[in-house]
Amino acid sequence: MTAHSGPVLAIVPARAGSKGVPDKNVRTLAGRTLLDRTADAARRSGVIDRIILSTDSDAIAAAGKTAGLEVPFTRPSTLAQDDTPMLPVVRHAVDELSRRGWDAEFIVLLQPTSPLRTPDHIRDAVALLKKSGADSVVSVVEIPRHLSPDYVMRIDGDVLTPFLPDGARISRRQDARAAYSRDGTVYAFRRSTLERYGNIYGERCLPLVIDSQDSLSIDSPADWHAAERILGEREKDGAGAR
Repeated sequence: MTAHSGPVLAIVPARAGSKGVPDKNVRTLAGRTLLDRTADAARRSGVIDRIILSTDSDAIAAAGKTAGLEVPFTRPSTLAQDDTPMLPVVRHAVDELSRRGWDAEFIVLLQPTSPLRTPDHIRDAVALLKKSGADSVVSVVEIPRHLSPDYVMRIDGDVLTPFLPDGARISRRQDARAAYSRDGTVYAFRRSTLERYGNIYGERCLPLVIDSQDSLSIDSPADWHAAERILGEREKDGAGAR
């Protein structure tokens, strides 16, 4: 299947009220905000037509504009709660742009809490999505083999037993099958996937396997400090953007 050249939309969701790391979207991390890092990676990828910030906060909107993000609408507070799923946030952004006369064919979800994201991650995800004809592409990292479902255990009553029935034959962790975790760096999908399946994955979701050294999601102060250390080291070595 040949690549398609329809419009590509990047959505950057950033709400107010973060509890794990207060004001994380507008705080400076190793010299730059999370919004600035996200916008820069999207621009440098060279595959995004519009980069939209979805937020309920005037302060985050202002920081997003400074970073070069478009803020054509304000997300309603009902879609900015602690327990708000991402799907209605994506649908709201897509529908708002459509109402304004602009429709994307491909959508890339870029959560600013993944500051180790590179332009290559975005570029590779979009290229794979277009070339493959898949419903979606999601970044993943391989989890350590000792955490593979083949190798881990569960407690049934008071008895330790393999988590999976097949695990009974696995005696060495190196024999466990590789397992992967969605890491949040990039989600790329077709608008038709959203409309047909009511989710961002569809039936055929392809993996973009990334290096675990490029994977970090900021949910706690410890994550923030780890990101600050890693980014500081990379930028000191001149490898801050790829």
